[in-house]
Amino acid sequence: MNFVKFSLIFCSFFILSNIKAQNNFIKTTAYFGILHPLVSVSSQETVVNFRDFYQVGFPFGVNFWKTSQTGFSVEIIPFIKSEGGVSKMNNVLFHPGLLFDVGKGFKIATRLAFETAGRYGVTPVFTKTFYKAKNNSYYISLGLPARFGNDKPGSIGSALQIGTAF
Repeated sequence: MNFVKFSLIFCSFFILSNIKAQNNFIKTTAYFGILHPLVSVSSQETVVNFRDFYQVGFPFGVNFWKTSQTGFSVEIIPFIKSEGGVSKMNNVLFHPGLLFDVGKGFKIATRLAFETAGRYGVTPVFTKTFYKAKNNSYYISLGLPARFGNDKPGSIGSALQIGTAF
């Protein structure tokens, strides 16, 4: 957890040092959603959500746009897993990263990943805003997590997220 605390302090310093200049473009948005991991593949196994268990995440975060095309995001995702008639919170993911608006409602996030379950890695996320209202918008995202550590082989996977930003 010391690395997570250090990351939070570093990210806060980065954000605050960029906000102090009055002429800089800073736009802040918040969001929340629901995330469904789909599949995870490693050299030892292929894990498919919805088959033997159901896992769901509830991402929420804040985006700090430095320009209209680039920004920084801090995301936290608590996960709940239901298996064999028992449900429990089994993991929290701290997910900071850089944001890039590539136009026409498409964004790319390059996220670091730090899990309380002991895994770490990176997650490129591809997002499309599909409906924009006056005070909020709705999006769908595809994440491609790569995870390492905790005495397990490296894995790659996919996850689908849908949510609202305001």
